[in-house]
Amino acid sequence: MADDLVCVGAIVGSFGVRGEVRVKSFCAIPEDIETYSPLLSEDGQKSYSIALTGSVKNGFTARLGGVSTKEQADEVRGLRLYTKRDQLPSLPDDEYYYADLIGLDVLDTGGTILGQVKSVLNHGAGDLLEIHGPNLKAPVLLPFTLAAVPTVDLSSGRVIVDPPDGLF
Repeated sequence: MADDLVCVGAIVGSFGVRGEVRVKSFCAIPEDIETYSPLLSEDGQKSYSIALTGSVKNGFTARLGGVSTKEQADEVRGLRLYTKRDQLPSLPDDEYYYADLIGLDVLDTGGTILGQVKSVLNHGAGDLLEIHGPNLKAPVLLPFTLAAVPTVDLSSGRVIVDPPDGLF
């Protein structure tokens, strides 16, 4: 079931004394996290309704189903919130969910396998593909741009890359 779930946010702490939590949304439109309610735990076993109540720096305040005291809010700190993949909107051809890219084979333009996408990172300057492979001494971070990654073929489970000279 975990393959069917996509992380849309996380509880980053409690807010106040009445059981509200601070939520960081991973959605393209951050407020949309509320539309996916009820949200699930990573294992899919627990379900949480969510209602946004306000904004705070880097996130929102919210009421989480089953959480009504500050102590309960403190206990769920760090909880990652998931939704089922089929609840997410479909994307245009040139956009991808990070979860869909993880595990794809990475090939150069000549067809040589370079490794696999381990994760997708964004530290503020744009998306990076973290690539691991048996012939790589260390993970490689490749900018996820049209120039460096001209082809993403989800149906074949691969990305074709044209990396800058010397990166691999």
